[in-house]
Amino acid sequence: MTFLDSSTWDGRIFSGSGEWISGSGEAYDAVEPATGKTLGRVGSATPDDVDEAVRRAVPAQREWAARPYSDRAAVLRRAARLFEEHRQEIETWVMRESGAIRPFAALQVDSGGADECHEAAALAGAPYGELLRSGQQRLSFARRVPVGVVGVIAPFNVPITLSMRAVAPALALGNAVVLKPDPRTAVSGGVVLARVFEEAGLPPGLLHVLPGGADVGAAVVEHPQVPVIAFTGSTRAGRAIGVTAARHLKRVHLELGGNSALVVMDDVDLDKAASAGAWGSFVHAGQICMAGGRHLVHASVYDEYTALLAQHAEALPVGDPLGEDVAVGPLIDAGQRDNVHRVVTETVEAGARLAAGGSYDGLFYRPTVLTGVPLTAPAYAEEIFGPVAPVVPFQDLDEAAHLAAGTEYGLSLGILTRDVMKGMALAERVPSGLVHINDQTVNDEPLIPFGGVGDSGTGSRHGGTAANLEAFTEQQWVTVRGELPDYPF
Repeated sequence: MTFLDSSTWDGRIFSGSGEWISGSGEAYDAVEPATGKTLGRVGSATPDDVDEAVRRAVPAQREWAARPYSDRAAVLRRAARLFEEHRQEIETWVMRESGAIRPFAALQVDSGGADECHEAAALAGAPYGELLRSGQQRLSFARRVPVGVVGVIAPFNVPITLSMRAVAPALALGNAVVLKPDPRTAVSGGVVLARVFEEAGLPPGLLHVLPGGADVGAAVVEHPQVPVIAFTGSTRAGRAIGVTAARHLKRVHLELGGNSALVVMDDVDLDKAASAGAWGSFVHAGQICMAGGRHLVHASVYDEYTALLAQHAEALPVGDPLGEDVAVGPLIDAGQRDNVHRVVTETVEAGARLAAGGSYDGLFYRPTVLTGVPLTAPAYAEEIFGPVAPVVPFQDLDEAAHLAAGTEYGLSLGILTRDVMKGMALAERVPSGLVHINDQTVNDEPLIPFGGVGDSGTGSRHGGTAANLEAFTEQQWVTVRGELPDYPF
């Protein structure tokens, strides 16, 4: 039997009670986007399953938080080893279910899986409070305590990483977790995590994996005993979740969409710049929130850069990542493909020119380069979530800053220049949660604070000790006196 043998989870959900049970919803097929083949049957949850999961999670969390931090760290270290030991099988599931090429799938298993667990194991033993001065004769300090049950809602595009970046630190800090993975990647974004923590010895009741639709996500967000929500997904959905969370007086961590700019100055090596730009826009078929959505290029090198970028796009092999040596796999489904093609078509109709791509075969969309793009065209103004690179010229630093900052989003910014101080000065003028000077926009590590501003989310809510403590604990003030004080009443 393999680690992810479907007989373990076929048609069932992970209840967190240490067993796989039938969900209240109707089981459905996990489908491989590259081929249309059925990979297995996935159990489906309903709001009733959310209620049951939280009912089990509340007492389990109290016991978990009361255990020594070393116990929690040990479970996370074992989980890291399981990701490493079963990496090839997990990689294959990520490739088949999400359409990722093997290097991108491997990155999720290594960085998003094993490394997230290693960092979380260290987080379990990190300092979690501070001594405070007091004007009275007493010891005064602030400490971090677990919030209780954390609701995690994760997307399809990077299923392991975007689940684990919340699940691992939340567990390490003494919380229980109710996870709703995207139904399209419920195995690699849900079953994988359940199996890893099941084998790692996580006590029953602490992790519940509930694939389902919007009604299940709403039940998690609205449940009165789930005080913190970690959501990664579209700005539209995040906005709705934020409204609901505010109504219920909940803390919500939103990591949302992006339309990130890659600024190319006139002093760079254009061959390397075009290579970086191609990676940032076309990796994982552009289905990454940090993807380079707008290439802003100095007018003096605009034509040359665009031609080089188009050459890269035309040379990239597109196909089934499991059966072929390809650089770009499929889009996740027909709805996503149709939206990408709508954006490209409407942008060309608005006056842009296709320098490369613009066509598809099934769910395989050719890497696309658009030049002469009007600033009001969809490919420039919208988040595309597909392998599309609009290229727009600028004349000077002021115009570059104006263009880069001219969007509601603020997730990632790449600036390519030999003059690093010029790059730093430009970065200060562009609201962005992430800035990469002399690199493209798609960058992430488990130990860094990750998040965007504006329509890209509510700031750095994942990664790094400080951000994770802020996200998944409450601050509690404690005072201690040696004797009872005298009061005048």
